[in-house]
Parts: sequence; structure tokens; C-alpha cells
Amino acid sequence: MKRLKAGIIGAGNICGIYIKNLTTMFAENIELAAVANRHPEKAAAAVENYAAAAVAWEKTPEDLLKRRDIDLIINLTPPAAHFSVAKAALDAGKHVYNEKPLCTNLADAELLLELAQKKGLLVGCSPDTFLGAGVQTAVKLLKDGWIGRPVAGTAFLLNHGPEHWHPAPDFFYAPGGGPLLDMGPYYIGALVSLLGPVAAVTGNAAISHDQRLITSEPRHGEQVAVTTPTHISALLDFKTGAHVSMIMSFDVWSHSLPHIEIYGSEGTLQLGDPNYFISPVKFRRFRDAGWHDAPLLTEGGEARLSWLDNDNWRGAGVADMAQAIAEGRQPRASGDRALHILAVMTGILDSAEQGKRLPILTIF
Repeated sequence: MKRLKAGIIGAGNICGIYIKNLTTMFAENIELAAVANRHPEKAAAAVENYAAAAVAWEKTPEDLLKRRDIDLIINLTPPAAHFSVAKAALDAGKHVYNEKPLCTNLADAELLLELAQKKGLLVGCSPDTFLGAGVQTAVKLLKDGWIGRPVAGTAFLLNHGPEHWHPAPDFFYAPGGGPLLDMGPYYIGALVSLLGPVAAVTGNAAISHDQRLITSEPRHGEQVAVTTPTHISALLDFKTGAHVSMIMSFDVWSHSLPHIEIYGSEGTLQLGDPNYFISPVKFRRFRDAGWHDAPLLTEGGEARLSWLDNDNWRGAGVADMAQAIAEGRQPRASGDRALHILAVMTGILDSAEQGKRLPILTIF
């Protein structure tokens, strides 16, 4: 397979792992050619710090988009810029892979996918952690009937926000951020892999603190204004009939709840953190005396087995997208999948605001 030539726009906190993995683990599928950022010194620093192969940096994102040799743009900008950067890439005739969420609102996301279809281009979107051994093992256990018919579930992301570790946490507390749009894609993405599309949602949402204190460097002591909900609870009704209770919060100091559990007619399935590619999977059938650890799936022989030592495969979705383009199929981390996840998240917030259960009309 001919390698697809790609460029990254956005040299923030997540950029390093993409550069590292695309130039090592996934170099068979992708030729990472360049990185660009609106602050060119950040692009230069990212290349210098993380590139394990010949990767250039461009002075501006516009310079990168003008390059005729680039086939795919990997959009790692903050959420508020996802739409504008992705649209510019599509207008330039490039395929696009966005970091999550696809966009900050449903209308922009639908426009992106319509534009891509009109131009004969593909849109992909993280998270791609559902491609990892954790979620894929759980999917197989469900498919093989280890806990019978799924009837219900729970999903919990509970912490006290990123301002103690992220160098620029402002966007987490602006529209398009918050625990739901920031971390929800991992959890809802895993649930969709396990249970299929969501049919309807009911949500509650609150802003618990108007300001958040940054304790990370280099802005230790600054305050961040909070303009998006930081504690969200929701009920997700799946088309299969299963119901999942979910809480996403940046307002909890500690807890002892599981990340994800699926309750079946013959047992329970428990998943580890869906933010990781490799997370533990346990199951307990109705007559079992205790929990069993499920052996994690591997594929592709020794190369994939060696990846079990690395729980951060970010870029796997990009590599699969490159293969999808070559094969003329949709990527597994597709724009349609990301649109459905975004519809679920924005539907929860709309439900909280309107005080009623809302249907999810965007089904992938």
C-alpha cells in the first residue's frame, strides 16, 4: 500500500504523541510530512522534540494547506477551531481527521460532512481508543454472549478538572469543552461500540463553580471563567432497548465507581478507562463466585503484541483512515460515527436546558 502523505495543524499538548506514533508505529500507512501552527515557533518545537523521522514545519497553517503533496490534514487545534480548520482543509481538497469533538455544534459538523461528500473526500475523527484491545475485547465478549442480552449499564467520568496539569486549560471550561464534550467521546464512543446507536437522551447539567483556579505551570494562580456545564448526568436509551446511566463531572474530588459496566441477562461486564487503548476487562456470570479477568485480544502478530506495552496508540485512527482511503471504504473512526456521538452529547445538554427527553436523529 502506498503511504498517504499527511500534515498536522495544531501543535498543542496532544501533538507530540501523534508525531511520535505516526513516525514510528504507523509509519507503514502514513508519511507525516509537516506540522503547522498559528504560532510557528510551536510547530518548530514540536518537530524538534518529537519527530523520529524527517518532518518539516510550516510557517502557517495556510502554507501547509497550499502544499499539493499533502493528502490528509490531521486537525489537532482546540475544539473552537475544529470546524474552521477542517473546512479550510476540505476546501483545499484534503481529507480531514479531527481531534474530538468533531465540532462544537451539530450544525457545523453536518456542514463538514456534506462538504466532504460533495468533494469526494473523507472525514475521520478521534477518539480511536475504541480500536484498542480493551473495548474490542469487551465487544467480542458481548457478541459471543458471555453476559447474555445487554439490558442496562453505567458510565462514570468523575474528577476535578484539568487545571492542575494542563498548561492552558481555558478551553475545557468554554462551550465545546466541559467534561461531556471533552471526555464524553471516549465513554459514549465505547458504549456505541458495545451497544450500537443511541435513540434518545435525558440530561441534567450544572455549573458548580463560576471560576476555576489554575495550579499548573506556567499560569499557576490564574483564574479561568467557567461558561459551560461541569457536572452532567444523563440517561441514554439505545436502539437495542438497553439504558445507560452516565455522569460526566469536573466537580468530584474522589469516588469509587467503575468507568463502564454493562448489565446483561446472564451477567455483568466491566471495562476500564476508555481513554486508553489498553484497559482491563472483567466479567462475572450469574453463578460465578467472583470476577474473571478477560485476556485482551491481539491481532496482526508480533507487531500488535508489542503494542500491549504502550497504552497510547493515538494515531491508530489516522492509520486506519489511510488504509480506508486506499481501499475505498469509510474509516472505522468515521465522521458519521463522530457526528452521532456529537448529537448524543449536544442532545444531553439541550435536554438539560429544555427539561425533557429528546430523540437522537443522527444515526450512523
